[in-house]
Amino acid sequence: MHAPADAHVRFTLHPDHHPAVIATTSGPTSDAARSHLHDLGFRSTGPTTMVLARIDREEPHYTAQAAQLLQQYGFTTEIDPALQEEIDTEWTWANYPMPWCTRDEIREVGAQAQRIHDDIAEERLIIHLHADDGHTTVACGSYTAGVRRHVHLHGEDHLRQETDTAFDTEAEAVAEFHRLYSVAVRPGPAPLTDLEQAVRQLLAGKPPATTKQTSAPSAEPPVAEPGEHEAFLAALFDEERQWEKYRPFDETTIASHESLTVRAEFDHEARHRTDVAWTIAEYDGPVGERLWHATLTTGTPVPLIYTILQHLDAPPLTTADHPDEVLHGAAWHPASHPARTTWVAPGRTIAFESTPHAVVDRWTLYGGEELDRAAWTVRLSAGVSYDLLAQLAGTAADLIPSPTGPSPKPLPAPVRGLPATAPAQRTRGR
Repeated sequence: MHAPADAHVRFTLHPDHHPAVIATTSGPTSDAARSHLHDLGFRSTGPTTMVLARIDREEPHYTAQAAQLLQQYGFTTEIDPALQEEIDTEWTWANYPMPWCTRDEIREVGAQAQRIHDDIAEERLIIHLHADDGHTTVACGSYTAGVRRHVHLHGEDHLRQETDTAFDTEAEAVAEFHRLYSVAVRPGPAPLTDLEQAVRQLLAGKPPATTKQTSAPSAEPPVAEPGEHEAFLAALFDEERQWEKYRPFDETTIASHESLTVRAEFDHEARHRTDVAWTIAEYDGPVGERLWHATLTTGTPVPLIYTILQHLDAPPLTTADHPDEVLHGAAWHPASHPARTTWVAPGRTIAFESTPHAVVDRWTLYGGEELDRAAWTVRLSAGVSYDLLAQLAGTAADLIPSPTGPSPKPLPAPVRGLPATAPAQRTRGR
């Protein structure tokens, strides 16, 4: 039996925790809609609101499924355009440790991790011990609901999995865990990850606490407006005579430096935030091998593009030891992981990530709190000089206004033909 079409459900992205989703219900049969939403993972946060917050970051995917199901039951649903864009975007996890998985298999791994998370949160799975195996968190626990099972777990958040279930008793599982991890074993569950804390805060109807954030609150990252890249490209050829223009295809313009060692390609058809708009490369001589290359997506702020091209046109005489010196001076927060190091700007609007073992994307500068859902990205391969990285880091720091400190100073105008950039300043000190 279908519900009458007099209940309305509107889905929007959560303003404080992307990409969690808020469902707002109205109409005489909204209680029935809320019951269905609860079965689909949404939790009540008010008389007319429910939230879907997951540790696998797949809220848009499951919201689309929920909307389709509610429509089948006769409810009216509405999806906010920003959320619809997330639903339509097939994003992938950066540095995913199981590259052989298809997108559907990655989603299933995340769904399994979500089930484990929910079982722990709702005390269907009791964690006895945990340890750090040198790469991630491992744990030993027992299921209390249904058939009693004793398991070992490996990983955190969207990567947590059951690794061993061949235990007849809790004592066997605990003894094997002690044998495997020895002095690293600690009693009880591990401290919640930042993502777990945020999810639980949201499900409790509270704004998520960002435990690592010690300075400015989260803000929107700087993003290039539509048409800014086109204007920059036109001004580049008008004002910088050392660049020669080629347009072999209607959708592509190539800028070739007079040295014949630098080439920049611009895609006029790039529209989505994940589309690559610029590809820039430097070569070892006019007919030499490529030394390194960079890709920049559509929302990349123009000053970052100009910094790369200006460096290639006139490299500085001084050399930089490492780009993190600039970031430390601008009060960016460093965080180290086994495979990478990430520096996060005050306000968490821009991040600069180094993956020392990668070749293609050795360095990544991106706008937003997470690389997987960045507003824009600048990716640079191995071989790029520390001088350029330091200059990029300085420009990125200048893009972020500081709530305190000296009066703002304007960014240098890349070329005279460009629209003036908004004033910005760099925060000095710690």
